[in-house]
Amino acid sequence: MADRLRTRFLVIGSGIAGLHAAWRLSDHGDVVVLTKRTLKDSSTAWAQGGIAAALGAGDSPALHKVDTLAAGAALCDAAAVEVLVAEGPARVRELASAGARFDTDDVGRFALGREAAHSRKRIVHARGDQTGAEVARTLIERVQERPNITVLETARALDLVLVQGRCAGVRANVAGRALEIVADATVLATGGCGQIFRYTTNPLVATGDGFAIAQRAGARLADMEFVQFHPTALDTPENPRALISEAVRGEGATLVDEHGIRFMAKRHRLAELAPRDVVAREIFRVQQGGGRVFLDARPMARTFARRFPGILTLCLARGIDPRREPIPVTPAAHYMMGGVVTDLAGRSSIERLYACGEVSRTGVHGANRLASNSLLEGLVFAERVAQDAAHQPRLAKLPKVTAWDVALGYDAGAAQVAADEVRQVMWAHAGIVRRAAGLRTARQQLEGIATRLTPGMTEERNLVETARLVVEAALLRKESRGGHFRSDFPKPKAKWRGRHIEW
Repeated sequence: MADRLRTRFLVIGSGIAGLHAAWRLSDHGDVVVLTKRTLKDSSTAWAQGGIAAALGAGDSPALHKVDTLAAGAALCDAAAVEVLVAEGPARVRELASAGARFDTDDVGRFALGREAAHSRKRIVHARGDQTGAEVARTLIERVQERPNITVLETARALDLVLVQGRCAGVRANVAGRALEIVADATVLATGGCGQIFRYTTNPLVATGDGFAIAQRAGARLADMEFVQFHPTALDTPENPRALISEAVRGEGATLVDEHGIRFMAKRHRLAELAPRDVVAREIFRVQQGGGRVFLDARPMARTFARRFPGILTLCLARGIDPRREPIPVTPAAHYMMGGVVTDLAGRSSIERLYACGEVSRTGVHGANRLASNSLLEGLVFAERVAQDAAHQPRLAKLPKVTAWDVALGYDAGAAQVAADEVRQVMWAHAGIVRRAAGLRTARQQLEGIATRLTPGMTEERNLVETARLVVEAALLRKESRGGHFRSDFPKPKAKWRGRHIEW
């Protein structure tokens, strides 16, 4: 028989969105935070580039909105983008007031950088290229200092608990113990799904759990075909792959082939600062021709260590010195633009269930996320979730107590084989370049993998189910737009403009 825990608010996930929501909700009642490994394990801590916000002279939320809508390829929700850019500067300033040590100039103003497809310098950094780690540190400290926040580590959410169609919490495996957490408001902040692909910059926890859990409960999802592949992951044999931030190109590094020839200037007017999907496909094109691609940062050799200390350290640890030689790079799965459909308050289609961060589909990213808008989205919409959830009345009726337990039959070796097969299938057939035949093959192979999963393989089941959502959506969208590219339909089509694929 499972144990039961009652709380006012439940937050599932410990990235920027989950931590911020938990911190702010703690002003209104007890909060339980579930995190799959530890409080420090999330994509947020890995984020190098920074947070985009209109904070500098000559910039404005209106300009930030224009850039965001342009990158989104006619699929952004304009109202959501307006919220993002209008409220973003205040959220960044609040985070700084909460203790985040962002980089500043000699007079204390934010030292702003520029990244791809931004028309102005508006990227806030911390310690050069360690913004995410600084944000995570700050929010973790704020969460840990609140006595009414309970953090459950090594906790895996299994399925949502529904009462008359309303979310009343979650069933979870907490260090092997069955625990039902009953809450007046539940916040999904489980992050992305990069681990469904063979090559990714996402941490091992990013297995798409939130998408699968929400879909099984009947929540609306949309835009699952839109996966962003970061153009410049470090091309070394590891998973996840180390990220070479967009900011390196923003500071002037150029992409060259193995002969030292620069190629992006001929492909797009913004060259290396073109939208990520364009750059990723061009690198992939060179690789498909048998070549390798490098990022040449040698012109900034004198400033590289100061500007990108984290990247320098990770490169040197792998025998690469960016100050003296080009960095080998390759595209890798990086960010999911789709997810659980929410309104401007973060409410999902299931009453009392909220979503924020990468697992949500707020509408701000459209078909292609603008660089450094993701951390901002996490902050802005987690704040909105907290403001709305704080007013949720207490549950009038608690879920019935039922007998259930954590499923047995977990075979670690078989689970690893299944996960690796999913990643291989998705990279081969649903990655940077897709076509109908390959997507149908992926669907068939994923069905085969699913039949071999045992009840205890809950994470692997989520991996397969999320991968299926991506494949099915990619099959249905018979055009190319943003992060979704079909070689059999290589152009965007007017009839797909503004249309979303929902589940």
